[in-house]
Amino acid sequence: MPRSLADGKTKFTVLTTKPEDPKNPTADELNAGIHLECNVLDSDFLWGATDSDKIAEKPLCAKGNQNALGPSNFQGGATIFREFDENGAPDPDDDTPFETMKRKGTELYGFARKTGKDADVDWDEDDEVYLGARFITDEPQPPSDLGGYIKYRVPFEIQDAYPFIKVAAGSGG
Repeated sequence: MPRSLADGKTKFTVLTTKPEDPKNPTADELNAGIHLECNVLDSDFLWGATDSDKIAEKPLCAKGNQNALGPSNFQGGATIFREFDENGAPDPDDDTPFETMKRKGTELYGFARKTGKDADVDWDEDDEVYLGARFITDEPQPPSDLGGYIKYRVPFEIQDAYPFIKVAAGSGG
């Protein structure tokens, strides 16, 4: 399989407790987490690197700017679909993704995979995680209400990032 279309390939899992080693999460730790791939709006999901800080390091002899790359920067955010029971109240089981992220300042650990595997396939040892990160949530933002499902946009402030890591062997935590 030389190439794979991206539709339905992003797995996104959040852990409410720190994995034993966040840079080497195990499949057991990730599979026990909250799986958000079916609860997040695809069109504005944001989870990855952005431009690094720039440091002006131009020598006197240079004819034009020359910058060194400084600290890496990462960005995140997701629009989370709400789930309700037959009485219209938040469903105690199915609304877990939103309930987990609805309080500003909640610290979580997120891990995303985008490979040839479908999003609903469990995590396996040696899976590539394109970004693992410790992050905190900001206040959920209401949508424009132009229609569609009830949902809220939750900005993430990434604190520690682990780009392009592998799922480790062992049972972890």
